[in-house]
Amino acid sequence: MRLDFTKVDDVEDLRAVPEGEYPCRVVEVRVSQSPAGHTRWGIRWEVSQGPFIGRTACWDSLHWTERGLPRAKFVLKVLGFDVSEPLEVEASDLEGREALVTCSSEEREDAATGLRRLLNRVPFTGYRPLHNGAAAADPKA
Repeated sequence: MRLDFTKVDDVEDLRAVPEGEYPCRVVEVRVSQSPAGHTRWGIRWEVSQGPFIGRTACWDSLHWTERGLPRAKFVLKVLGFDVSEPLEVEASDLEGREALVTCSSEEREDAATGLRRLLNRVPFTGYRPLHNGAAAADPKA
């Protein structure tokens, strides 16, 4: 077999949707510990309308650290949580919530393999309420 790899890119493209803004629903939240030892919630956003419906738009995460709390507050507010007073929230409470999510491409290199991967990421303020300018209602109510 003769192969010409000179025209094969060295980047693995893991994006299921192109860059853009999509109406999405939280379909999974994974609780884990960061390498630094703090709790983080990995959020899988699935496109809920349009030609890419059902595809994973991206994964994002909330970090429960002093530095991560401003973004967590912003995201929870967009998702319809009342952040104006103390709040009791569990990872599963996010499931089913919706937002307009901005996906931007980002290239990362795997430190172990050296393989470059193209992924979608969400900018710091890459979320907007989905429903008529108001935050999405609690889907479990």
